Formats: sequence, C-alpha cells, structure tokens
Amino acid sequence: MSRVAAIDCGTNSIRLLIADITGSNLREVYRSIEIVRLGQGVDKNKSFHPDAIERTLRATKVFADEIVRRGVEAIRFCATSATRDASNRDRFIDGVKAILGIAPEVISGEQEAELSFLGATHQLNQAGTPYLVVDIGGGSTEFVYGKNSVEAAVSENIGCVRMSERHLLSSPPSKAQIDLAIADIDRAVKSAAEKVPISDAKTLIAVAGTATTVAAAALGLESYDRDLIHLSRISAERCNQVAQLLLSLERSEIAQLGYMHPGRVDVIAAGSLVLSRIMALSGASEFVASESDILDGMALLLAK
Repeated sequence: MSRVAAIDCGTNSIRLLIADITGSNLREVYRSIEIVRLGQGVDKNKSFHPDAIERTLRATKVFADEIVRRGVEAIRFCATSATRDASNRDRFIDGVKAILGIAPEVISGEQEAELSFLGATHQLNQAGTPYLVVDIGGGSTEFVYGKNSVEAAVSENIGCVRMSERHLLSSPPSKAQIDLAIADIDRAVKSAAEKVPISDAKTLIAVAGTATTVAAAALGLESYDRDLIHLSRISAERCNQVAQLLLSLERSEIAQLGYMHPGRVDVIAAGSLVLSRIMALSGASEFVASESDILDGMALLLAK
C-alpha cells in the first residue's frame, strides 16, 4: 500500500486528494478544495495576476501542512489550462516548488484528458462503453473517448471562468451575451467532434465541479451531498432546465442555493451552459455525474 497526494491546480480551483493505493484500488483518506481563481484575467492578459498567485500559494501551503500531517509518501502536482496560457508562469512554479519541494507539472490538455478518463472510469464496468468523459474546468474543457483506455482526446478553451469573463458580463447575462457564448461554445464542441467521436459514446460521464453542481441542482438537493451526486444520472432535459435557471438568476440569488460552493457563484451559469450545449450537440440523452476525476487518475498513477 502506498499513501499518495495528488494536487490539481486549474483555472478556478486547487484541489487535494490524499489516498491509499493498493494495486488498482484507491481508498480516499482526505479531499479538499479551495477556490483560488488562479486564471483571473488570463484569457485577456495572458499572465497571472499577482493576487491570484498569492491566493494559490497560500492554499498550497495549507495543503502542504496536511500532506506532512498525514504521512504522504509521494506527491504529484499538476497545473492545467491557466498555467499553460500564462506568460509569467515561472513565478508560480517557483513558488510551488519552494513550498512542496517538487516542481508542478504543466500538463497538456491531452494529458489532462487521459488522467480525467482514468479517474472517471476506474470504478465502472465495461457495460457502459464506449465512454465520453467531459471535464469542464475553469479555462478549458476536455473531451475524452475510449473503452478500456483513451482512444481519442482533445482540449478546447471553453471553461466556465473563460466563458464568464469573455461573454457573460452582467448578472443575469443578457440574451445577446448568452447567444455569443452559445456560438463560441458550439464552435468549440464542433471542433472537438472532428477529433473525438462524441456522438458514438454509449455513456457520457461528466466530471469536476460544474457537472456535480448541475447534478445537485437537477436532483433538487438542499445541500451538496457527494454520495448522492456520485454516479447519479441526469437527463439532457434536466441539464438544460438547470442551465436556463442559473442563467436567469442574479449572482446574489445563485449564492443562496444551498448546494452552491461560494467560489462557483459567478461562473456556474457559464459552466452549466457549456455542459448543456455539449449534450445537445453530442445527442446524449443523459450524463453520469462522477466525483472521481483527474485527482483519482493522478493518484492511481503515482503508486505505479
């Protein structure tokens, strides 16, 4: 058995998973998330804001203390969309290295996709294959298709933070803003479909905070319940209803929803729209919401 720690640092959040790995079995020991918005302004400025770096390094230090306290044997830190795009990423990378003693890996969209696929599918049987795993992050969305392993994957820059900053500028957004966002999202999904057979999948699995929050809304939960959300099946109709609801609300109203993480309030409408458009263009009748994702994939590979 190996005790490992995986840290996933995206555009919107930084997350930690500490797990015990025995063979291909993963036992969760500790999981935590901090909304740090590392990608603040990156789509426009192509660089990290100093405040965003400070927030993220502060959260990394909290994670480092937890890693030491729990006797972790191996650590992997992966940075994704925003870090790929930031011209001053070395400042962030050096800060992480000073705290953890390891350099973060700035992984490609394709690597991110493969890790998400492994994490999302390792608990599932083969009856639902082929899978399409969709990982809606802050900066990008990964599309991954396969049965036992990844057969095709692509990353598109239609994450919830990027779409919010680019299009949904008022609260609630105007119809014109929503239409522009839909056009942008649809172009990206159609581009993804040229590389990944998104309409051929038997099961659409959606991972990460956007998908699980949409699932919480679709299930009518009064508060966020990871156990009820994990592997729930949400119809395309319900997904679209949730997206339309979130797009109609002011941010203050979204913040009052019992299942809503405070750090997702201003980006969940855009994220739900991305998911709804993916379902519409792929023809999927439902999605499976998975709480297992890139972190689980990272942890499983760390022990090998």
